[in-house]
Amino acid sequence: MNLNLRPNGFVRTARCIVPAIALALLGACAKDMGYGVGPQAERQALIQQANRDPAPDTPGMYLGLIDRMQSQGLYFASLAHIDAYEKQYGVTPDTILLRADALRMTDQPEASASAYARLLQTPLAARGHRGLGLIAGASGDFGRAVDELQQAAQLAPTDASLLSDLGYARMRAGDISGARVPLMKAAELDQNNPKIASNIALYLLVDGEADRSQALMNQQKFSLDVRAAIRSEAAKITAAARAQPLGTSGRSQGTQPGPVASAQAMMEPAPRLLQRFAQ
Repeated sequence: MNLNLRPNGFVRTARCIVPAIALALLGACAKDMGYGVGPQAERQALIQQANRDPAPDTPGMYLGLIDRMQSQGLYFASLAHIDAYEKQYGVTPDTILLRADALRMTDQPEASASAYARLLQTPLAARGHRGLGLIAGASGDFGRAVDELQQAAQLAPTDASLLSDLGYARMRAGDISGARVPLMKAAELDQNNPKIASNIALYLLVDGEADRSQALMNQQKFSLDVRAAIRSEAAKITAAARAQPLGTSGRSQGTQPGPVASAQAMMEPAPRLLQRFAQ
């Protein structure tokens, strides 16, 4: 599964690492598809607009159209328009990123990884590392995902979605305690993001705070499907943590679980802390 033209994450579509939890996280991954007559009509309008006006008057307008197409899940169509854009205006880091995202979302991981790698020497290097991390996570290589997302976070330290992705990747790699700091940063940077809240709920559950995890899910009004996905992910994380050598996983044997909180938040009553996550 923010690493910002468009937020991406492990937790996004069924093609992302966390099918239900991260509609963001490894936020994941790319774009929410949307459901219902409204989103369907908008997608159709975008297709018709693209067919009527395949080359808007300015590069900025054209990039905006491609970005909107991807935001509606029209990744194959966006690839055709990226080709047309680059033929007319040339290749830029923005078009490389758009192409990399579209290739990842159309099940072309090798080509996508190659495109993300081209961003590493550009101002969009953080997005390149994040994309490589999402691809690694999607293949089950969470150790590599952590490495790439950590590099991305060093370049974009205030990207809340990226930090949430990093926290999730660390949990899936078996490093439960290592997920606490990036998840807390993400929660305080973006207090209204339900995808981040879902990763907080997941962390609380695997860290032995089942009651607080349940309270947070209730406050967020998570659906039964999302709650079931969180429990499923928790089982995977617990298994990964147990497989780690003693002292390298999220919590050594015999230690007591601790709350998800920064030093300042540790002084707050639990209900207030949970309410802050739920806002």
